[in-house]
Amino acid sequence: QVQLVESGGGLVQPGGSLRLSCAASGSILSIYAMGWYRQAPGKQRELVAAITNGGSTNYADSVKGRFTISRDNAKNTVYLQMNSLKPEDTAVYYCNADQVVVAGILLPEDYWGQGTQVTVSS
Repeated sequence: QVQLVESGGGLVQPGGSLRLSCAASGSILSIYAMGWYRQAPGKQRELVAAITNGGSTNYADSVKGRFTISRDNAKNTVYLQMNSLKPEDTAVYYCNADQVVVAGILLPEDYWGQGTQVTVSS
């Protein structure tokens, strides 16, 4: 059973910073890609940033230059450093793990965390 546990959300003023963490557990041998998605009220879930186990990254245009994704492969943990936060960054942020290998088997599905609320408001 693969589980993703997020932490680090909260309330911050515009211009402030937050750091999200997501740890994957469950006898994992490797994870190809880990990422962060977000969903604001009334909107579809969207990709924020993703990173492969080789370190390649991909960012949504709206967060480029402000957010930085990183990961610790040994700990199966991904981080999202969010700087210069704006009210439009307010959303529930979800961690995702794709192409997970457990006990030598590539699992067919991807996995999601429970979500952590980020609110940017004065």
